[in-house]
Formats: sequence, structure tokens, C-alpha cells
Amino acid sequence: MPEGSVRTEGTLIEQDRVTDWWSTAVSRIRPGEILLRGYPVEQLIGRITFAEQIWLMLRGELPTPAQGRLLEATLVSAVDHGPQAPSIAAARMAATCGVGLNSAVATGAGLLGDTHGGAGQQCMQVLERIIAGARPRDVVAEFRERKTYVPGFGHRFHPHDPRRDPLLALVREAVEAGEVPGRALAAGLALETALAQGRTRPVPMNIDGATAIIYAELGFPAELARGLFVLSRSVGVLAHAWEEYEGGARIKGPLPRPLLAGYHGVAPRDLFISEHAPTP
Repeated sequence: MPEGSVRTEGTLIEQDRVTDWWSTAVSRIRPGEILLRGYPVEQLIGRITFAEQIWLMLRGELPTPAQGRLLEATLVSAVDHGPQAPSIAAARMAATCGVGLNSAVATGAGLLGDTHGGAGQQCMQVLERIIAGARPRDVVAEFRERKTYVPGFGHRFHPHDPRRDPLLALVREAVEAGEVPGRALAAGLALETALAQGRTRPVPMNIDGATAIIYAELGFPAELARGLFVLSRSVGVLAHAWEEYEGGARIKGPLPRPLLAGYHGVAPRDLFISEHAPTP
């Protein structure tokens, strides 16, 4: 058999055609060697942060200190929002049903979709429109005409999201230092101002809006920003699932055991069977 070839189903095929089936620029694995984006893993261990490692894996190069700091802050800010969040609640329930910890975490992460977990990506897409020239008040008018929320603004629980200000302060510092361009920040603040016009109470930016600004300033595509949110929130999902495991509860549903779900169906009724009808 020629050197550099492999045999499959009786046919000789060049080895590169086989190995390139899973060719990747992310990592190279050989006996005694692990390269991550070209760096030996032993040189990364203990020298870079986890956020910097995430950046390296996704972007191919190490971030600047400012980029790493902004990514770190964003990941920290979104880790959890309590057991009332659907992703957290589902993970906690799964943990009481006898599944493994990995399945409980997957249950929670699997609920992060367009409605719960997708607002950051959606906000980034709106910011992109404004950066491209759309007027914020026209964008707001479009959402009001459709009677839908502007993603990234307002909150069901918080009159003012406590995560907004520290995140935006970090962005402002980075803009002033020339570390990020500032276009997404300007677009987000202009959108916030437009939303407040004609209202007695403003609609402040929430965590999704603030993180959308940071991810846009850092040059992440909108869809990948959602993936980063899932990565961040999975930390909270893991913590809550583990807490349920430690508590030892079994089959913990959405309501405490003395309470039953409401019912709005047909009132109780009897099935009258004719004495001549065949027995089922």
C-alpha cells in the first residue's frame, strides 16, 4: 500500500482526504501534545484567565487586556437570575428526577431560546441597524406599531437593572481609552433615549441590552453572543442543579406539594353507558 494512504472498503484513499474530514483550526491533538489555537496547553495553564481562553478558542488570538476584562465582566454579569427563571427552574426539577448532573444542566441550557435567552442577540441586531444609519426613534416606532418589546430594554422584576450601570461604565472607560470604538454604546444609549420619549417613566436598558453593547463593541457576531450568554448562564444552572442534588428532594414540581395546578376544563361528568352498548 502506498505511503500516506489508507484502505477503506477495498479502495485506497489518500490519508489527507480521510484526516481532513474533521480538519480544524481550533486544536491539534497528538500523543503527548495538545495545541489550542497553536499554543501548547501547558503554556496556557495558570497564565491566562478562563475568559481569555474562551476568547482564544472563539477568535483564534488572545484578547487585549481591555477585551479580556470586558468579556470577563459580561460573563460574570449573566450567570444567574434566580430559580424563577425557566432555565434554572427546569434544571432544578430535572435534578430531582434522578437524572445525572449533566442531564440537569442540559435541561436548563436547552430552554435558552428566542423568548428566554435570545434578547441579547436580538438587541445586537437592532444596534447593528442603528449603527448602519437607522434612526432610533424610527426603530422604536416600528416596535410600537407591532406592539412588541424592544429587546434589551425594560425588565419584569427590576425598575432599574442593577447590572446595567457597572457594565456600561466599563464600556465608557474602554471607549475613552480608545480600546473599543464606542459605536454600539452610542447606539444603545440613543435607543434608550428614544424609548423614553413620550412616556412618564423611562424604559431603561437591561442586562441583555448592556451585554449586547459589549459583545458588539468586541466584534462578536450576534449569534455567537447568544452562545456566550448560554455559556455564562450555564454556571447558574449548574449551581442550582447541584443545590437540588444536595437537598435530596424527589420529583420537585413547579408547585409545593400541598398545592395542585389550576383547572379550567369541563366540569366533572359521568360517562353514561347504554346497557345494550358493547363493553369496551
